[in-house]
Amino acid sequence: MITVATLQKLYQQVAGSPARNITELPSSGSNRRYFRLSGAMSIIGVSGTSPEENRTFLYMATHFRKKGIPVPEIYAASEDSLFYLQEDLGDTLLFDTIEKGRKSCVFNDEERLLLRQTIAALPLIQFKGAEDFDFSQCYPQPAFNERSILWDLNYFKYCFLKSTGLDFQENTLEDDFKKMCDILLQDRTNTFMYRDFQSRNVMIKDGKPWFIDFQGGRKGPVFYDIASFLWQAKANYPKGLRNELLEVYIDALSRYTPVDKEQFYGQLRHFVLFRTLQVLGAYGFRGYFEKKPHFIQSIPFAIKNLKELLREEYPEYPYLCHILHRLTSLKQFSEEIKKRTLEVKIISFAYKKGIPNDTSGNGGGFVFDCRAINNPGKYERYNPFTGLDEPVIAFLEEEGEITTFLEHVRKIVDAAVQRYIDRGFTHLMICFGCTGGQHRSVYSAQHIAEHLNKTFGVKVNLIHREQNIEQLFAPTI
Repeated sequence: MITVATLQKLYQQVAGSPARNITELPSSGSNRRYFRLSGAMSIIGVSGTSPEENRTFLYMATHFRKKGIPVPEIYAASEDSLFYLQEDLGDTLLFDTIEKGRKSCVFNDEERLLLRQTIAALPLIQFKGAEDFDFSQCYPQPAFNERSILWDLNYFKYCFLKSTGLDFQENTLEDDFKKMCDILLQDRTNTFMYRDFQSRNVMIKDGKPWFIDFQGGRKGPVFYDIASFLWQAKANYPKGLRNELLEVYIDALSRYTPVDKEQFYGQLRHFVLFRTLQVLGAYGFRGYFEKKPHFIQSIPFAIKNLKELLREEYPEYPYLCHILHRLTSLKQFSEEIKKRTLEVKIISFAYKKGIPNDTSGNGGGFVFDCRAINNPGKYERYNPFTGLDEPVIAFLEEEGEITTFLEHVRKIVDAAVQRYIDRGFTHLMICFGCTGGQHRSVYSAQHIAEHLNKTFGVKVNLIHREQNIEQLFAPTI
């Protein structure tokens, strides 16, 4: 009851009368407790176990508020800094506001606008917030440095990697950790690094984003925060939206500092990998050790992010990547990923024998009619061959019609495959038909199967029905 009594005392100092109602709010991932005190005014009361961390938050919130940054106002604090009162921003988290988009991967205009506003506001706290900021007030570290990087990487190693039972050579892994430190510390800017910038730490008030839970911030590079937000495990942003938001961020960032896009993207990918490992460490500790189900449920999403990241190799960290490939292939993770992995079935067929049925039971998909393309079957010399043989391939490509046809097909199919991946769909059927199912449809189906497997890494089951040929392209994601 000491907590309630202390918060009530602070409330009376601020509001001039006691709070009529004190309600504890749902806990977050931290050890802080939050209460809503209502009466003459509605205020959020906070009880924390670390006075150092609380003092850091109080300093930051006061500083940012003076700089015009949207953060909650601090009304009062106890002498020992274990309790304080802050502005009530309501109950609307950005994470909850975009829930429909997160679950469907189809973000409506309102959700996209809020995301764009949030990303565009990030450089404000990174640059404006750093003006006259006393980084010695940060806790537990004043800056993003080698010690903090290695702490996070070892957090991943001990709290997640070791808990999987995977064998690895610690010395060799530490060598790659050191390489990562060197790369991440190439940019030593005098900017504020939020450190836990994600949609759960942004509140929506009056249709605008407000920043909360920034007490873990310190001096550091801007890449960390954008990686934290856009690659948040359960946010589930589609690739197209993520790229759009990156452009919004770069545009806002360029108002404060010149941006070389190629260099920016090259450095960002290292922070995305680092942040993903740090998040897995947190999920391992909170989930496996503290037995908090929310964090355990988030692990498959982070593993999926990691697997997609590894599609483009990081030659700087050969042993780390070797371990991460093994990690994402572990049965407990691969089976979960498989449930969300898209399989594309591609069939070439002859119209005179009927359009193939979708045996997955989903129906739909695409059927492309190749009969408008000049037919090699009109010429006797091509009768012994199929669309897999060089004479037919040369004929079709020299004519050029099929090249233009497939350019249009790729645009349609690529968009669908990306959306299916984003939404966690598991089956898509694509059919190519021609007169005899021997030349044009076979060439087209083969081409699109190879293209989709190479571009998206999805599993492709290719069937040339009339030729009685099947080929399986194994997934690479």
